[in-house]
Amino acid sequence: MMGFFKWGARAAALDTSTLGTATLALSMPSGCVVPEGCVGLVVDAGGRTRRVAEGAKLSSCGAAAGWCFHPGPYQWELRPFAQVPEIGLRLNFSVDSLDPRVSQQRFDLYLASEAQDQLALDAFCGAIEAALQRELAQGGLDLPPCTTLDEWNAFRAGFNQLLYTRFGVTVDDCVPVDLAAQVDYAQILLARIEANPVAASENVIAPAPTPAPIPNAATDRHALRRLFLELPYVMCGLRQAVLPSGQALFRQHQALLERLDLASLAASTMPALELASPCERLADAEQVRRIAHSRAALMALDEAWSLLARLRHAADTQLEALFDDADRIVANLETALAGRRAISESEQL
Repeated sequence: MMGFFKWGARAAALDTSTLGTATLALSMPSGCVVPEGCVGLVVDAGGRTRRVAEGAKLSSCGAAAGWCFHPGPYQWELRPFAQVPEIGLRLNFSVDSLDPRVSQQRFDLYLASEAQDQLALDAFCGAIEAALQRELAQGGLDLPPCTTLDEWNAFRAGFNQLLYTRFGVTVDDCVPVDLAAQVDYAQILLARIEANPVAASENVIAPAPTPAPIPNAATDRHALRRLFLELPYVMCGLRQAVLPSGQALFRQHQALLERLDLASLAASTMPALELASPCERLADAEQVRRIAHSRAALMALDEAWSLLARLRHAADTQLEALFDDADRIVANLETALAGRRAISESEQL
């Protein structure tokens, strides 16, 4: 009798032991119970999300993915300046709780569009550090030497808004720390010499460039998914962030919204990476070019989120300069999307 019956293999238990410490979020199959102290998240194919309370089953029937995440708090040490690794910031943050005033939480959108099978704390804080370094380098935030109390408060306000707008987390505390004891200066110098031997031969220690990831189809899919899911929220955020009083700024604001709407349409109707036409394969070199444009569009998208953070607490006198910056970002986005859509380099705008 026993030979006629076979028990199905029992699904392996989901290891959630690192949630709240080394891991912020894990993907979960349907039917799993949301662990204690965590929040469940169901993501449908269109990127819309729904939160599930702890202790409830994560029913993701017909959905694209299911997640559980621990809201924290978390602590991490950031390096705001890549070339001065001994200067650090000790950051304490938490994932935002449910806000009934918005249709989708920003952290939920981050998980739906950017996370893979899991979201590790070091990877997430690496993204925060990269966003902070970019804002400081471009002048969106200012953290000068011998910072005064007023300058520090201005930096904290901008940094808090950046993390809330870009990542959906709230800063609980942020204090300067000295990281000199953790820095291996000899290894840094050696890496710079190996990366730039010409400069080293001239007794000039040049900063080591960050190696670019190898372009591949997964990079393109990830970029297009982010553009498809996030551009409508960027457009909505721009509409709600400011209401210009002057007629010229109002027209510029409306023009930016219209251009973002067209960019969102272009991202959602983008042709397949490998096809030049329905029955014709695109050459490998042209595929690499398309992937490069996808990555350029993604850089413009990240800049757009940072700009939204600045707009949310900008004075009326700053709007003209911020709108000019928005015009630059949208122009870069349009150019990148046109390049991604083009079949050959000669067809680009």
